[in-house]
Amino acid sequence: MAEVALWRMKGRRRAPLDRRLLVLAGLLIGAAASFISWGLPWSDGAPSAYILQLRATKLAGLICVGTAIGLATVLFQTLSNNRILTPSIMGFDALFLLMQSVLVMMFGLASMAQLSGFAGFLLNAGVMMVAALVLFTGLLRRTRGDIQLMILVGVVIAVLLRTLAVFLQRLMDPSAFAVVQTRMFAQFGSIDRGALLAAAGVTLLATLWLLRRAALLDVAALGRDQARSLGVRYDRLQMQLLCIIAALVSVSTALVGPIAFLGLLVTSLAHSLMQSHRHALLLPASALIAAIVLVAGQTLFERLLQLQSSLAIVIEFCGGLLFILLLMRGKLR
Repeated sequence: MAEVALWRMKGRRRAPLDRRLLVLAGLLIGAAASFISWGLPWSDGAPSAYILQLRATKLAGLICVGTAIGLATVLFQTLSNNRILTPSIMGFDALFLLMQSVLVMMFGLASMAQLSGFAGFLLNAGVMMVAALVLFTGLLRRTRGDIQLMILVGVVIAVLLRTLAVFLQRLMDPSAFAVVQTRMFAQFGSIDRGALLAAAGVTLLATLWLLRRAALLDVAALGRDQARSLGVRYDRLQMQLLCIIAALVSVSTALVGPIAFLGLLVTSLAHSLMQSHRHALLLPASALIAAIVLVAGQTLFERLLQLQSSLAIVIEFCGGLLFILLLMRGKLR
């Protein structure tokens, strides 16, 4: 009954769009315009169509990945009731690197080149999604919905996967290891258009589904017992959110590679900026901030500094420092 009441209240009274979200949207538009237009070569009085197309594809990939990671991290922190956890703790990045190592060991570099496009995206995303769903459903049933125990088991599995990946990399020849090493951090240089469309479709559907249920997410953040006492089907909602987290992290990782600490960085900024626990504000704020960080950072690296270093390395460094700072300050919730 309470769940129905929440839906009715949401339909009758909709809060106006927060000005801070409008500011973030404006910053993202400005960053996107700079990324597209800065240093764009012109030919015959018109911008180069080929360069413009490459930049547009990369821009769409940056926004898609940022949105997926921002949303997934907010949901995972809501379920775990912990502000320093991200979905990467469950071993998504470790599974991705293990898959790359296994593919190189079994099929060689030629097969890796063939699986670098849409086929590789489907394979990586499919395996990660299936593995995550098996882990979530199996552990939650055996632990009776204990999300904390599931996270602990996920940490152990992540360590095991990383150990196996390192072991396989020790057995590779230098050329094969160099190929796997390039997959250890997110790369935005060569994004397949078919894979981008698939990832964008999954991200868009997840975004619409979550925004329509923002009120239920606010109640779920109170905890299992409180949410169930208010009439929310918590177990069902929990499984739905875990499936969405698995889908978002899988498609973003399969599209560009692992980028673990981006979610922690942007959700912390979103909480500081919005000063609210309402998911109607946190979800879009986290998605916008993540997209701004990626687009503005890539613009800074490529256009202003003329560097070829990976943006993901800088983000991982800053996110790691923030993780240590949050631990020292005790801001876990």
